[in-house]
Amino acid sequence: MQQAPIRVVFSHGKETGPWGTKIVAMAQVVRDLGMVAESVDYQGIDDPRVRVEKLVAFAGHHAGQVVLAGSSMGGHVAAAAAQTLQARGLFLLAPAFYMPGYEEFTPRTVGCPSVVVHGWLDDIVPVANSIRWAQEHRAALHILDSDHRLQDQLDQICLYLRVFLQAIAATGPELP
Repeated sequence: MQQAPIRVVFSHGKETGPWGTKIVAMAQVVRDLGMVAESVDYQGIDDPRVRVEKLVAFAGHHAGQVVLAGSSMGGHVAAAAAQTLQARGLFLLAPAFYMPGYEEFTPRTVGCPSVVVHGWLDDIVPVANSIRWAQEHRAALHILDSDHRLQDQLDQICLYLRVFLQAIAATGPELP
C-alpha cells in the first residue's frame, strides 16, 4: 500500500495572505519534491488562538503526515498546532514568539524537528526571540542578513526548506 504524500501546510503572517511571494516560492519547492502544498487563509482573523483552531481543523484529517510552515504570526500558529497535529516537522520564518501580550501562547512543546529562519535586521519580532526558542527546543536556526519579511532571501529560504523536507521524507512514514 502506497503511503499518502507529505502535506506541507503554510500559515501566513498577520499582514499578508495565503499565497504571498514567500509561500508561492516555497510551495514550488514542496511540489518539486512530490509533496502537496496547501495554505490556510487567516485574513481577518487577528486572534492567534482562533488561527490555531482553524489550522487544526484544516489539517487535522492529515495528522502525522503534515509539515507545518509559517511566517511571523503564522509561525507562532504553526508551532502552537504542531503537537495536536502530530506534525512531522516545523519550518518557521521570523516566528512571533514571546511577543508582548502573547508570551503565554508561545508553544512550550512541539514534538517534532524544527527549523527557524530569522533576519538580523528584524524590527518587528526581535531575533533574540527566535534564538531563545531555538535553544529551548534544540531547533536548527539560520539567521540571515535581512529584515522581518526576508523577501531578499527567498533563494536561501527555499534551499533550507528543500534540505529540511528531504530529511523529513527520508525518515519514512513514522514520526521522526
